[in-house]
Amino acid sequence: MDKKNLEKKTCAYALKNAIAYNGKAQQGAVISALFNEGLKREDVKKYIKIISKIMKKINNLSLEKQKKEFEKLEDEVSERKTREGLPELPNVKKSGVVMRFAPSPSGAFHIGHALTASLSFLFVKKYGGKFYVRIEDTNPENIYKPAYKMIKEESKWLFDNAKELEIFIQSERMNFYYNYAEKLIKNSSAYVCTCSADDFREFVKKKEECPCRNLDINENLERWKKMSSKNSKKNFKEGEAVLRFKTPESIGGITHKNPAMRDFPLARINETEHPLQKKKYRVWPLMNLSVAVDDIETKITHIIRAKDHRDNAERQKMIFSALGFKIEKDFPWTGFLGRIHLKDFKLSSSQIRKDIEARKYKGWDDLRLPTLASLKKQGYKPQAFWGFAEKRGLSEVDKILDKKEFFKLLDDFNLESNDKNI
Repeated sequence: MDKKNLEKKTCAYALKNAIAYNGKAQQGAVISALFNEGLKREDVKKYIKIISKIMKKINNLSLEKQKKEFEKLEDEVSERKTREGLPELPNVKKSGVVMRFAPSPSGAFHIGHALTASLSFLFVKKYGGKFYVRIEDTNPENIYKPAYKMIKEESKWLFDNAKELEIFIQSERMNFYYNYAEKLIKNSSAYVCTCSADDFREFVKKKEECPCRNLDINENLERWKKMSSKNSKKNFKEGEAVLRFKTPESIGGITHKNPAMRDFPLARINETEHPLQKKKYRVWPLMNLSVAVDDIETKITHIIRAKDHRDNAERQKMIFSALGFKIEKDFPWTGFLGRIHLKDFKLSSSQIRKDIEARKYKGWDDLRLPTLASLKKQGYKPQAFWGFAEKRGLSEVDKILDKKEFFKLLDDFNLESNDKNI
């Protein structure tokens, strides 16, 4: 798309969007429309100043003036084809797909969880296969014990007790994470670092190796024992050591262009008592290690995750590769979703829990809350969330909805499910 055509199309779609939203066009929606007109994602940075300037100019016009201007450019707006059903996923085998949803037991499900999880579940229903709900509880400090039961019950309700559904808890699989950590140490892909957090940040900032980076395998295995075992007074204490991934020199090592990829942590000592495991373990895997291991062990084929997890996806690719897997063949296909920003909602299980404990709400099913328990109590069916998720599809564009807009859409999908006698 050339600059002149881009400017005309931006004006047209910005005017159309502004008229639909009481005079204020949303940049995300306009850019999404431009993608359908041929704008390439890699060119957005190149043209973003032009687009923003046009948006500002149009949003400063009165609604009446916007309507008059749109009449001149109406022919520039293409009628978009409405997608029916789910989009097709690539690389699907005859056996179907294996997908997952990974909530933390910090509280019950809210609508954000329901919409994201439903999309993956629908793909499993479409192609056949397996759908895992993986309760990620390897951070002992942020666990609300009743959430284990709530997540299991709400998963069975939301996913209709489907035969494809299986639920498991990460803290019951600690041996897997320890075994893979040792594999990474033994093939020189991980090391135990005793540098302080502040010192290590300075090394990363200066693109310098820390003194621990090139210790031999035997020394690292000995250090790992001093992290994980509980019976010696000579063991490392909490905060004294961390297991780090050793970013390969082939992709830049400690000079990798993205600082977030430079020798990121894999596991740390945390002496907090775990609600299920009590004091059984003192070393807990961090997210990138546990996620990579579980995706390998459960043979995940496709992942749908929020687009703010792009760096984590890259880190997990690096772990796969270090363990001998071929990225093109073995790493799950990954789709990224834009965020749905729901105005007037608090979509934080931890915050909702605090508010319930402070008696601002009667419980997780308080009708004022955007929780699954509340919406179920109000008469919403699982299929309402499925319909919303299917309509949204695999879009990376952020969407802003206020409370009224959201419930109008959800009500429509709920009525549709009632009409079908589901």
